[in-house]
Amino acid sequence: MPDLDLDLPDWLTPAQCATLRELAERNHAAHGDGLLGLVLSGSAGRDYATERSDVDVSVVLTDEAAAGRSTVHSPEVDEAVDAWSELTTVPPFGSEGWWFRWSYAWAPVLLDRTGGELTRAVRRQATLTPEEADAVLLDHDRLDGWVNFAYRALKNDRDGRPLEARLDAAESVAWLLDVVFAFAGRVRPYNKYLPWELRTHPLDGWDADGLGLLGLVQRLLDGDVSALREALPRVRAACAAHDARRGHTRTSSMVDHWGAELDLFR
Repeated sequence: MPDLDLDLPDWLTPAQCATLRELAERNHAAHGDGLLGLVLSGSAGRDYATERSDVDVSVVLTDEAAAGRSTVHSPEVDEAVDAWSELTTVPPFGSEGWWFRWSYAWAPVLLDRTGGELTRAVRRQATLTPEEADAVLLDHDRLDGWVNFAYRALKNDRDGRPLEARLDAAESVAWLLDVVFAFAGRVRPYNKYLPWELRTHPLDGWDADGLGLLGLVQRLLDGDVSALREALPRVRAACAAHDARRGHTRTSSMVDHWGAELDLFR
């Protein structure tokens, strides 16, 4: 069937390729034109698999075909089902569906029978519009929250409370990652894939002068609060660039409102 020719990444094993072809043929037999496409996610979709990894596939179906279908688990493959209306709905930050958006990041589209609409929908799930970035940074307080935890860590360090400083520095990490990826217009990756993403899709502004984001995160988890002092100028630079693109000063103003308390970062 020529319309079932799969675009398979060259890192997949012959066994994985055979599994995916069988899956495509089985779903076509079951759903015909209701099968809109296949998306390879998980470790296998990012050339990050181990010998214990299975293959994660999203089977994209029309809403009618998807009715009554559910995820199928086996030792070889996890076959999830995406109804078309679900794939083309973009969940906002903080909603239940937000957590799943990164699963589409950099995920190879094996089959697209929609003339490219499916591929565009997959890419859209993993990217943030400028308005969405503002919502993450400002409406959901991720930027202000990061400054808050960083400030608390520095204050505990100043007052001779190393354990408390380490706890706040560690808690600041999730907030910082949300901030950094929002500025980049990307959904923050799952922790498992953070090293992979930064290695294969580096973030501008976070590897200059030897300050890599992964190294900074490790230092924060180790309780090195000097990493917070190194991060703040880069966050402020990202604020200025974002505000210039957006035509407002909201992110810079949010940091500036901390006033003299920012002296602890010096």
